[in-house]
Amino acid sequence: QEQLVESGGGLVQAGDSLRISCAASGVTFSRYAWFRQAPGKTREFVGGISGGSTYYADSVKGRFTISRDDANNGVYLQMNSLQPEDTAVYYCAASFYGNRWSEAGMRYWGKGTLVTVSS
Repeated sequence: QEQLVESGGGLVQAGDSLRISCAASGVTFSRYAWFRQAPGKTREFVGGISGGSTYYADSVKGRFTISRDDANNGVYLQMNSLQPEDTAVYYCAASFYGNRWSEAGMRYWGKGTLVTVSS
């Protein structure tokens, strides 16, 4: 059964960096994405990776970097210059097929890891 498990969330200060990870259980997906859901808001796309190509939401472009390690079935989100508005539960998502970076376009989901950025 395919599973995604996020880790690495925590409490940081504004301007800090943090890297969160997602481990896929024994399977290599073709597409991974990170989404986030802030308190009181709907879940939104943060970034995605398919093959060697990466895609980012405008709000994180230039600050966040997504990468993957297929040998270890992992995907990572390096977050720099964090701001209080980045506070959210971050979800890893994956799929084998498709080309949409939307919730509907991703089939498998982790349970999320909380990132809190204090001012």
